[in-house]
Amino acid sequence: MAPAAAAASPPAPAPLARLELIDHDGATGAWAENLVSGPVEVILRAQADAPPAQPALPARATVPPRSRVLLTRMAHGRLPLHLEVIPGHPGARPRDVEYAWPLATRTLRVTQGWGGASSHADAENRHAVDFAVPEDTPVLAARDGVVMQVEARFSSGGPRPGDADRANFVRILHDDGSMALYAHLAPDGVRVRQGDRVRRGQHLGDSGNTGRSGGPHLHFVVQANRGLRLVSIPFRMFGPAGILRFSDAGAEPGPARP
Repeated sequence: MAPAAAAASPPAPAPLARLELIDHDGATGAWAENLVSGPVEVILRAQADAPPAQPALPARATVPPRSRVLLTRMAHGRLPLHLEVIPGHPGARPRDVEYAWPLATRTLRVTQGWGGASSHADAENRHAVDFAVPEDTPVLAARDGVVMQVEARFSSGGPRPGDADRANFVRILHDDGSMALYAHLAPDGVRVRQGDRVRRGQHLGDSGNTGRSGGPHLHFVVQANRGLRLVSIPFRMFGPAGILRFSDAGAEPGPARP
């Protein structure tokens, strides 16, 4: 009998930026190319002894949307290098904005709130909220912005840590530099493209269960780059029954009292 074919490995998450090394005039230029429709911050490090370079490594820069920046010029030599990339501009100054309800539903159920022990304990997700909804529920823009990043190639999910990077999502860049992430979207469930300008209430995609997930839900979080560090920030939201009150330690929100 012929051996069974090995299962195909799932695709890796799409990168935010890539490093290009170009030899010219006796030196090697290290360029960072931004692949998304919003700014990113990068830092280039040598994984061994740093080669002579101008400026010296580690070299850091902010790269505008869909453009590239020369990080440094090095003496010839292809030593192992590592490019770390963080979405967003480090100078972002998020405003206090009331976000709209991001789902086409009239009901509210939170399965994990701010500071939730399951997956909201890190800086990027501390102020995230998981809204439980059936798969294929329309996900709506909670605020105007530009579609900075889209991931739509994944088809499955589960509770294992290894599934964490296999979620479909849309990242929206707001005019104050903050970014909203709408994650765990359905396979073939993204309805917008990078670079699209969207309005509050616009259909971004459909909810799903992709990535590290214990059940169908929308993971919503507002984030900002705090200088090579992506952090979540508190937000206000108007829900199906009024203003929502969020608090740390995973407490469920409820309508505001008059």
